[in-house]
Amino acid sequence: MKINRTLIKGTNWALAGLLGLLGFSNCVIVDPREEYGSPSVDYTVKGAVVNKANGKPIEGIRVGYSSDIQGIYLYGVMPTPYQPKASVTTDAKGEFKLTENSFPLDVNNSIQPIYVDDIDGEKNGLFQSDTLQVDFHDAKQTKKPSGNWYQGEYTVTVNVKLNEIKN
Repeated sequence: MKINRTLIKGTNWALAGLLGLLGFSNCVIVDPREEYGSPSVDYTVKGAVVNKANGKPIEGIRVGYSSDIQGIYLYGVMPTPYQPKASVTTDAKGEFKLTENSFPLDVNNSIQPIYVDDIDGEKNGLFQSDTLQVDFHDAKQTKKPSGNWYQGEYTVTVNVKLNEIKN
């Protein structure tokens, strides 16, 4: 009888330890839109990219939402370094309009990083890459909400000045 009681206690401790190690993990949802019936919003950044030295528009510059998710782990697994995000290329006037459908931003954390990269090589000159911190807190609502889940479109206008790289 004493052996059985010792065996049961040992088994209970082993199972409790195993559950403690494997049974609990970080359950942060990286993108809550995957859940059915979650609210969504269109966030739009529009503007123009110009040369800082002479003010001329720059064609062929990629503008996109950053895929930086700031160390959020899903089930204790580190995320892949590349997660596709919306990006656009500037036109001949240097203008762009970048829109991404996302879950609503927190009122206290409404800043989104936007990257600006010269992707056409020396075609229009070489320009330094830049990262902007766009604040959607005071964004203009450009589309009204429709239905229960879609909360409209919010737009911010940003003009970007890039430094030319000279050899």
